[in-house]
Amino acid sequence: MTDIANMDRALDGMLMQLGAIVLRLSDPQVTRTDEERHALALSVHQFSVCAARTGDPRVQALKAQLVATLRPRLVASK
Repeated sequence: MTDIANMDRALDGMLMQLGAIVLRLSDPQVTRTDEERHALALSVHQFSVCAARTGDPRVQALKAQLVATLRPRLVASK
């Protein structure tokens, strides 16, 4: 049983690394075009599918943060 738990923790660690990469790509300076935003949305969706299978709260928090990056940004008027 410990082998499965170790593999589960290793997969959660890899998900965290993958999520961190996708989070860096979500920066508005990186994803400027519609095509880049679409690719980001696909990456966030795929991460969410994988994250749905884990109970690791760090992965779940990162999933929520990534999903939030897809919401339209409100621009404050001056």
